[in-house]
Amino acid sequence: MTLRAPFPWFGGKSRAAHLVWPRFGDVPNYVEPFAGSLAVLLGRPTSPRIETVNDLDVFICNFWRSVTADPEAVAHYADWPVNEADLHARHRWLVNQTAFREHMKADPEYYDAKIAGWWVWGICQWIGGGWCSANRQAAKIPYLRSDGQGVQQKRPVGQKPMLRGNGGAAGAGIHASALAEKLPRMDRGTDSRLAPTVGARLPDLGGNSGAAGKGVTASAKSSDAILAWMLQLQERLRRVRVCCGDWTRVLGRSATECIGVTAVFLDPPYGTDANRDPSIYSHDDLAIAAQVREWAITNGDNPKLRIALCGYEGEHEMPPTWECVAWKANGGYAASAGNHANSKRERIWFSPACLQPRTLFNQSGV
Repeated sequence: MTLRAPFPWFGGKSRAAHLVWPRFGDVPNYVEPFAGSLAVLLGRPTSPRIETVNDLDVFICNFWRSVTADPEAVAHYADWPVNEADLHARHRWLVNQTAFREHMKADPEYYDAKIAGWWVWGICQWIGGGWCSANRQAAKIPYLRSDGQGVQQKRPVGQKPMLRGNGGAAGAGIHASALAEKLPRMDRGTDSRLAPTVGARLPDLGGNSGAAGKGVTASAKSSDAILAWMLQLQERLRRVRVCCGDWTRVLGRSATECIGVTAVFLDPPYGTDANRDPSIYSHDDLAIAAQVREWAITNGDNPKLRIALCGYEGEHEMPPTWECVAWKANGGYAASAGNHANSKRERIWFSPACLQPRTLFNQSGV
C-alpha cells in the first residue's frame, strides 16, 4: 500500500516514484540520505525490506520517529484548528527547543510527539519556506485555500547509529534551526498572492464545497481521519531506520553494499539555480548538490548500487552511461507565486546498474 506524507514539502518526489521503482526493482536494501517527506519510500510498490532514511533537519526526523513510536499522540497534537496567534506562538516555542535538538542528535531512540504534532500542524498552514528554520521572512497569512495540503487535506554531532547488516536489519540515529514569522495562507482557488505585510489586507477566507486548508488542518479532516492516517504511517515505517545528521553518514559500505544490492535515492537541495527561494531549506548549502553529484559519479559503476540523482535540467553533468529522465512536478512554492517553469525542469539521473523499465518493446526489464 502506497501512502502520502501528511504535510506539503518543497521538492517532494511523489510524482516521480513511478519512474524510480521500476529502475530500482525490489531491492533488499534502500537508503535515502535526504528524507524530507519520504515520498519515494512511501510510494514503494513492493513490500518493505531493509530501509534507512536520514535528514539533517531535527524536526523532520522527530516527526517520522514520533509517528513510528506514538502515532496517537502525534495525531492528538496535530488536531487543532488554524489559528494565527497559535501559529506564531507555537513557532516561537518550537524554534527555541534547544534541549530537544541535542537529544535528537545524541539519542537515536529519542522523540517528542508534541513537537512532532505541532510541527506538522504548523507546516501545513505555512506559506513557502522557513518554517522552524533560521531563514527569516516577512510575516504572511495562513494557508486556507480550497484544496488543502499535508495532514490537513483529504552536522553530524554525537554518535552515529549502527547501520550495518547482512540480510537482516539493524540501526538507529542525529541538527538545528531558528525563528521566522508568518501567517497561514487564506487565498481561494489558484490565486495564491501573499499579503505584503501583516494587516495590510483582509485575507480571502473563501472556499468551496470541499475542504479548506492543507494536510492535517484541512477542514474535511476529522480527528478520526488524522489518527487513521498516522496509524497507517506507523505500520509502514515500523522497520525503517531514521537517522538525523549529515547525508554521508548513511552511505558507507556497512549501510549499503554489505547488506546486498542497494538502491540509493539522492534528492539534495537544488544547487546554484537562481530561480529558487533561498528560504525553502532549513539548512541551505549550495555546495551540497555538487558534493552529492561527485559521490554519485564516483560510485556509479558499482554493480551493487542502483543510484538515482535528482536535480534541475543542466544542473548535473553526468557520464553518458547514466539515463536522464524528465518529469513534471506540481510546481510547489514557486508555482504558488506564479512561476511554473521549474516544474518542467525536473530531471532524475539513473546509474548504469539500474534496471530498464518494462516497455512495449522491452518486456524483460533488464
